[in-house]
Amino acid sequence: MQKIYPSLKLLFCTLLFALGLNGAFAQSISLEGVVQSSDGEALPGVTVSVENTKNGTLTDQNGKFKLTAPSNGTLVLSYIGFETLKVPINNRNIINITLKTSDQNLSEIVVVGYGQQTRKSLTSSITSIKSEDLNVGAISNAAQLLQGKVAGLNITRSGDPNAKPSIILRGASTLREGEAAQPLFVIDGVIGADIATVAPDNIVGMDVLKDAAATAIYGSRAANGVIIVTTNRPKEGQTTATYKAYIASETVSNSIDMMSADQLRAYLKANNKALGPDDDTGANTNWQDVIAQKGFSQNHNLTFGGGSKSTNYTASVNYFSQDGIIKSSGIERSIGRLSIEQYALKDKLKLGFTLATTQTNSNFVPFQDVVLTNRLRFLPTVAPFDANGNYTENLARSNYYNPLSIIDNATIKSNSKTTLGNITANLKLPFGFSYNVSASLQNNQTNGSEYYNNYYTTNYNNIAFTTDYTVVAGRSGLAVRNTYENKNALFENYLNYSKVIGQHNINAIVGYSWQQTLNGDGFQATNTNFPTDDTQGNYLGLGNYQAVSGFLVGYGPNNFAKLRLISDYARINYGLAGKYFLQASLRRDGSSAFGANNRWGYFPSISAAWGIESEDFMKNQDFFSELKLRLSYGQTGNSLGFNPLISLLRYGNVGTFSFNGSQTSAIGVVQNPNPDLKWEKTIMSNVGIDFGILNGKVKGTLDIYSKKTTDLIWTYDVDPSVYLYRQLTANAGEMSNKGVELSLNFNPIKNKNFNWNSSVNFAHNKNLLVSLTGQGLVVDSLLIGNPNGGGQTGSTVQMLVSGQPVGQFYTFKYAGRDENGVSQFYDNTGKLTLVPQNKRDYYLAGSAQPKLLLGWNNSFTYKQFDLNFFFRGVFGNKIMNSIRADYNRPQEAGSYNVLVETGTEPITDYNAFKYSDRYIESGSYLRMDNATFGYTVKTKGNYIKNLRLYTSANNLFVITKYKGIDPEVNLGGLTPGIDWNRFGGGFYPKTRTVMFGVNVSF
Repeated sequence: MQKIYPSLKLLFCTLLFALGLNGAFAQSISLEGVVQSSDGEALPGVTVSVENTKNGTLTDQNGKFKLTAPSNGTLVLSYIGFETLKVPINNRNIINITLKTSDQNLSEIVVVGYGQQTRKSLTSSITSIKSEDLNVGAISNAAQLLQGKVAGLNITRSGDPNAKPSIILRGASTLREGEAAQPLFVIDGVIGADIATVAPDNIVGMDVLKDAAATAIYGSRAANGVIIVTTNRPKEGQTTATYKAYIASETVSNSIDMMSADQLRAYLKANNKALGPDDDTGANTNWQDVIAQKGFSQNHNLTFGGGSKSTNYTASVNYFSQDGIIKSSGIERSIGRLSIEQYALKDKLKLGFTLATTQTNSNFVPFQDVVLTNRLRFLPTVAPFDANGNYTENLARSNYYNPLSIIDNATIKSNSKTTLGNITANLKLPFGFSYNVSASLQNNQTNGSEYYNNYYTTNYNNIAFTTDYTVVAGRSGLAVRNTYENKNALFENYLNYSKVIGQHNINAIVGYSWQQTLNGDGFQATNTNFPTDDTQGNYLGLGNYQAVSGFLVGYGPNNFAKLRLISDYARINYGLAGKYFLQASLRRDGSSAFGANNRWGYFPSISAAWGIESEDFMKNQDFFSELKLRLSYGQTGNSLGFNPLISLLRYGNVGTFSFNGSQTSAIGVVQNPNPDLKWEKTIMSNVGIDFGILNGKVKGTLDIYSKKTTDLIWTYDVDPSVYLYRQLTANAGEMSNKGVELSLNFNPIKNKNFNWNSSVNFAHNKNLLVSLTGQGLVVDSLLIGNPNGGGQTGSTVQMLVSGQPVGQFYTFKYAGRDENGVSQFYDNTGKLTLVPQNKRDYYLAGSAQPKLLLGWNNSFTYKQFDLNFFFRGVFGNKIMNSIRADYNRPQEAGSYNVLVETGTEPITDYNAFKYSDRYIESGSYLRMDNATFGYTVKTKGNYIKNLRLYTSANNLFVITKYKGIDPEVNLGGLTPGIDWNRFGGGFYPKTRTVMFGVNVSF
């Protein structure tokens, strides 16, 4: 027994030793898993490490990770924007982990060209706005959702429901207007898709790509920036449904202060004048009210979706209607959208299909510029109708028309249908490769209908037709019908490589793109002399134009154009240890729009970032929760807004000549060839800092950029004895923009019941037109900006001048009145004159370029209540108030109405209306753009998941010194800052909106 005891003792000690070794040196195992966010999105770039060791890795593009670790160890997961999480391994080989966001900011996953990146690894300047942070209101164009939300993005729009907003990012980069000056839209990967195919309620996020490092992957269309729109995508799970709706009432927010009937009579009496009997029927008519109406808007959006592990879908229907504040104007739109995703080959293949269709019906104010002009100048001393019920008219007076009669006796409608289909495929390949294919087709069909009835053609044929067609005056009614079709076909395919090797994270793409755009495929026809107005031009054949001498059928403009763009592109992203990041890209574009000698262009970029907060020397500080430095440089181009025949010799109709007793069309040269025409080229450098302090309660981004555009395209006047035609489209000139942007987000209070979040953005941009010279064309300055006021033919108010910004006001210098009470001006020698000469006597009178743009948002939540208010401002710019000038006509009082301000003017002042620095005003303003109050109802049961009721108001008030109707005038294009009287579109009054809405999910 004594011999056995020592043996047992030895065995016992051996077991204790083995157990001790097992505790100190646990068995290493291989484990893997997937890291995702709380909403199910895979999180790439998450740092996964073993606690108290240097062993770690990063998740790949699909959120997957692999590493070897002790079976009883602990994983530590860290990721910017998410709470650090410790997970015991517990001898498991597969661990799937969900990270919780550390705050309410969900913008950590950023959509970039052809993919996604984490905010942490981002090396370029991109602002991401999620759906909950977008603007609220009766919005007819989804681009308005971003107004004031992004530093450096300036969006302006009139109150016209059919008007498109003007969008400028980081200053003007071209001398051309329209599409050529706007950012490129990419919707769910479809380049150039129509934003009208997306209902605002279906947008989950918008990413604004600002610098060339972010946009260069889109090459020749990205010089003005890129806006990527992401819509609801299919998700696995049970079927869900969401219904969002609102109704809104709109009123005119401000009117122009014109004289009332009593004020006009008193002014004339004080100056020994009187109205004629036909001009004073004892009425007191406010014509601004006569043609106005109370607008009503409504929006209904139903979204539902669901699916299984292999098939997911989402579908939505949207209906939106908005009455214009001016009678006869309005818009009605229906949108249907369906997205399906199918997984196959053990989830290695994902197929996607999206179909969206939009039907838009628009009603326009006939001759809107004439109507809006005459609502101000028509005498308030007459009623809309005379004693016999006829429209009050005085057609012998120049440009004097009853505005209500024009609206009532003409109809302009447009019906547009846009369909977008997109098929995608993603195939996962071995060794970290994946292959992506996308094919899309967008088709837009627009049918226009216009009818001017018998009363109109009898009384108003002397009104100039300012729409796109030209007609000779008809009689007994005039009808215009047209139909046009635009197509955009796009094919994209690219190979993606994603690999994490220890501390190295590599992602690369290489791809090919083919795109063809066909616009203006259609025709137009006109007819006149109808037996009745009842058909409203719906039966074009009922007219008999042949019985009307001199009438020519209008076949509309010849806008048929086919443009092809072929591209190759590549990009590589490299990350080291989760704190050093590098990106390089190159795109090669070939366009059929440019000259034969310059069809191809190259657009490179390079950028880098340093995550300073991840360095060892930052570990022991607690002031910065995030600190990253970004540097970028890149080149982009501008091929938007081009007629594909712009570089070719073109022939067209140049009039008629008599042949065998009849008029025959004459054909001649209408465009000079230019085989050397090439892209506008923009080079941009950017330095940025992203930071977070006070444990993430304050976050911010500071960007400083320099943007230079060369080879500006402009149509120059040339010598017809040297060229075939008097104008030549050529590359000449250079423009620069330099600026700074600052975005700050504060979350000062956050607890169980109350949360306050405040965000503010500032932007300053300095524009400079460096030169207008190139390709042998020498131009020092160009006169632009003619408001077209009566009696001011040829009077411009702006000039493009080398060495100065776009939007410089050059006009006469006001010198008060002479002894006879007549306005006088300084000539170019400083002497006084009553007859200043255009251009020769112009003085620099200020700039339309703002010095500062501001957006400030505040959100509060208390239990189930939420409150949000948003301010937007523009500071340091000037506005030419041409409306104030054009209606300050003392000598015309009695024939036309005048401003209340005119009551202080001598009635002898025949120069009072002349454009001068007298009408250059401060354009600075601060607007309370929106206030929203909501309540989320606590729901019980299994059917209603969420119910929120809210009320919202837009454009509550404006703080400004501007005397016009509204200081928010168009700041884009070549003629920013002009409050147009005619032909500008900005004359349509702004509105104030009050709305009530409900959001419910099932």
